[in-house]
Amino acid sequence: MRVDLCPVSGIPAEGSKEVDFFGRKVHVVIGAAGVPAAFMDVCMHLGGPLVCEGSEFHCQWHQATFDKQTGRRLSGPAREGSRLIRLPTKVEDGVLKFVYGED
Repeated sequence: MRVDLCPVSGIPAEGSKEVDFFGRKVHVVIGAAGVPAAFMDVCMHLGGPLVCEGSEFHCQWHQATFDKQTGRRLSGPAREGSRLIRLPTKVEDGVLKFVYGED
């Protein structure tokens, strides 16, 4: 299965681009080493919504913070060592795509 998320050219250098993913919000960012990444809009503490500012995601409910490039927890009530849910993606023809069930 492959699903288009957004053109790579539409991903901002700062913050995130929010896209619909089967009725759920996904944050598309420029991740580690400049590679695009997509994270579900779900805090690992209690499932609160996220906002991406600068180089961090912030939970709008309890202020947990996560690294924009890796999704790793930085601070707050989310469990130490936790990470945001990152979707498996691939860039094809300038478009970031969700890719599932393919080798």
